[in-house]
Amino acid sequence: MAVRGVRGATSVEVDVPEQILAATRELLEKIFLANEIHVFDEITSAMFTTTPDLTSTFPAEAARELGMSQVPLLCACEIPVPNSMPRCIRVLLHVNTEKKQADVTHVYLHEAKKLRPDVTSAQ
Repeated sequence: MAVRGVRGATSVEVDVPEQILAATRELLEKIFLANEIHVFDEITSAMFTTTPDLTSTFPAEAARELGMSQVPLLCACEIPVPNSMPRCIRVLLHVNTEKKQADVTHVYLHEAKKLRPDVTSAQ
């Protein structure tokens, strides 16, 4: 079994904990569904990033609310690249799977769809 990277991103309208947590939950649930992730033991770790304009809460709190209490989670801030998308939450899951990397489904929601116009399978 290999460890594969599963990417995703979403966006929020306003920097408030409720929006960040709801958007992160939605993103994770769609990633789990699209990639047939049924048990959290399949997830080796998860890294969340936010753009510098999101500071009201940690997106990893949403993962904990979903039950990912044993998965190592890390939050970090994206580098402030000029003209980059604002209010964006990104995730990189490391998942134990039999799937080939080409068969992994990455999920981009809301304004974050613009980040990867080439990824349309889970939008």
